[in-house]
Amino acid sequence: MTTGQNDYIVHATGVHKTYSTGKVTVPALRGIDLRVRRGEMVAIMGPSGCGKTTTLNCLSGLDEIDSGSVEVESQLIHDLPDDERSDYRARRMGFIFQLYNLLPVLTAVENVEMPLLVSGASSKEARQRALDLLDQVGLSDRATHLPAELSGGQRQRVTIARALVNHPAIVWADEPTGDLDSETAQEIMELMIRLNKDAGETFIIVTHSREVGEIANRIVRMRDGLVIDDGLSGEASGPDSATP
Repeated sequence: MTTGQNDYIVHATGVHKTYSTGKVTVPALRGIDLRVRRGEMVAIMGPSGCGKTTTLNCLSGLDEIDSGSVEVESQLIHDLPDDERSDYRARRMGFIFQLYNLLPVLTAVENVEMPLLVSGASSKEARQRALDLLDQVGLSDRATHLPAELSGGQRQRVTIARALVNHPAIVWADEPTGDLDSETAQEIMELMIRLNKDAGETFIIVTHSREVGEIANRIVRMRDGLVIDDGLSGEASGPDSATP
């Protein structure tokens, strides 16, 4: 079956990114081409320093690019002014990081509802949605706990709930199980699979973990700032076609 461009929620072409460290310029991305279908769970894998996190940051609009194009939902995201790009991320994207990035003075439910409040939702609407998400991730009984009162796995569940609270079209995850023990990591992976299937949101996950790669629909492999295998050979990739 032929897949048209409109079927892709992310379409990146020829993306270059360099970092300057004084007198030295480091090429981080050297012409990234990447397509991601709506509803896919894609793992980006490769050795340390190959450009995985830079790819995530550039495709999501967190970092600027030097050249190339990135379309998210057919929107050229780097053409947007900074304030519009930030608003777009707040409305249409969710982010999950290895180190949680939870505000320590806020309870679990307050952390989860924050993106909705920033986007202008009412306090009542934001609180109910946050409680619903905490229930979905199995933390309804920890809603009033501070991050310091939660285990690592529970904190990551709060992070996932916060990432999903605004009904995002796409969720970006950078090493979401990297700071967890193997049993807790497995629970988080199972949770991401369930949320991906139930809500239909697209997940793009940067990971070193073979186990995380195995749950993805597709593995994108990187090396030296390039995609060396996008897992779309012959357009045959599907939910059960990814191999580590």
